[in-house]
Amino acid sequence: MQRHSKGTRARVLLSSVFKPFAQDDEFGSRAINPVELYHNQVTRAQGPFSLRLFHRTWSLMLLQQNISAPCTVLDFPTRERFIRELTRHDYDVVGLSGIIVNVGKIREMCRLIRRHSPKSAIVVGGHVTAIPGIERMIDADHIVKGEGIGWLRAFLGEDTARPVEHPMIPSSFGFRLMGLPAPRGGGNASATIIPSVGCPMGCNFCTTSEFFGGKGKFVNFLERGEDLYRVMCETERRLGAKAFFMMDENFLLYRKRALELLDLMKAGGKAWSLYVFSSANAIRKYDIRQLVELGVEWIWLGLESAASGYQKLKGTDTVALARELQSHGIRVHGSTIIGLEHHTPDNIAAEIEHAVSHDTVFHQFMLYTPVPGTPLYREVETSGRLLPDVDLADIHGQFKFNFRHAAISRDESKQMLDRAFRRDYEVNGPSLFRLMQNMLVGWRRYRDDPDPRVRTRVAAEAAQLRWGHGAVLLAMEKYLRDSNRAVSERIRSLRLQVEREFGGVTRAIDQVVGPVLLWSARREARLAPAGRRLEPRTFLERRNWR
Repeated sequence: MQRHSKGTRARVLLSSVFKPFAQDDEFGSRAINPVELYHNQVTRAQGPFSLRLFHRTWSLMLLQQNISAPCTVLDFPTRERFIRELTRHDYDVVGLSGIIVNVGKIREMCRLIRRHSPKSAIVVGGHVTAIPGIERMIDADHIVKGEGIGWLRAFLGEDTARPVEHPMIPSSFGFRLMGLPAPRGGGNASATIIPSVGCPMGCNFCTTSEFFGGKGKFVNFLERGEDLYRVMCETERRLGAKAFFMMDENFLLYRKRALELLDLMKAGGKAWSLYVFSSANAIRKYDIRQLVELGVEWIWLGLESAASGYQKLKGTDTVALARELQSHGIRVHGSTIIGLEHHTPDNIAAEIEHAVSHDTVFHQFMLYTPVPGTPLYREVETSGRLLPDVDLADIHGQFKFNFRHAAISRDESKQMLDRAFRRDYEVNGPSLFRLMQNMLVGWRRYRDDPDPRVRTRVAAEAAQLRWGHGAVLLAMEKYLRDSNRAVSERIRSLRLQVEREFGGVTRAIDQVVGPVLLWSARREARLAPAGRRLEPRTFLERRNWR
């Protein structure tokens, strides 16, 4: 690769694709596919109780932090704001990052760069580069597949072996609930840590695993528990974070690193909370006490059908595992795929019921989807089962099949996906209710724990129940009284338990604030039954700027 002539003096602009997202347009935005993880893929059928929040484009923040050249990050710009940035500053390099569904926006942004900043070298990275033939679809000078820090350093003539420096990343922003703005993170300041990228498990449908090298491959940024601990301490100091979302596809798989981190947390008296991804077989490498002391409060766990044959589920009773974890106050975020090869219209109802029976705090449902660049895509393409003329903007697992399934039609796939979301909500109620139920379980089990760190952590959760969460329960209870009496009664039972546990002040707050939240929830449901269209705000950040 030829390095840029200006080296570290080159001015760099790094941008995500432009807004808007939650509407249908000619650039590939889709109303059905908003840029909100939870509302799109997890709580989408939960009406006004769906969680509404956004996440930054973390890859851009990592890239900016790890080069010495003057660099601007423009995250979630409008098309006009992107043009203004191009014309107001002379950029030598413009880097764009996008996912496959946003290829139309990447194409348009490349066109805009050629028009408004013709001297700029255009670099495109992110999952969009996994599309076969992407080189012929967009007008870019460089297309970077996989981890980009090393590539960008080499392009600018920097030391590629220098250790990766982790940026400070608040986990989310723009949090809303029941039509009202809520505290950042729902009341608990949290930050994102990215220990590694890629996943060694190598499921055939997984874009992340394939993008970073395939099965058995991953790139470690923070290899040791000591490295993690140092970054977490600095993030706590600068952002006030006590909770950390570990953006690592299988965090618990690296047991040595996790236990090194636990030893350091104990020595430092850190009562941190960890939100992690894990496979079922990785969880079994730990005893429950280790997970509790490590502060694991939330585990995103694949719950594909046992008939799927995926190695990560081998020999595991996932229903029993979910119940065991949640009995210790560790909420499970289940993830189930609809439309696997063995699914049929005759057995899908039972498969959905099995998924729902886990009663996890959160549950993601996704369609089995051959995404360009994955082993599954190549397999389906080779067998001639890819459907023609399916727009790349519609290949995201939340709409319809993009291939011919042996037993399920394209239209049926969407009906089954919608049914799964509805059924989980009907049987188990709002995820917010399940979350608070789990918080109370953790408080009751560990409030007198011999480890002061564990006591401190569960006490922080109890404070949220004491000072306002019961009002949310009151609103949910009354909202669902006519439409789902069974769930309403379960919510009422939990609210009364919380009020008995924490006393009269809690009860008074519930009675005063609860009706306000109920009014807002009903108003939100009336004005926007599927949830109002929300867009993330724009971020502009300059570093090493002269």
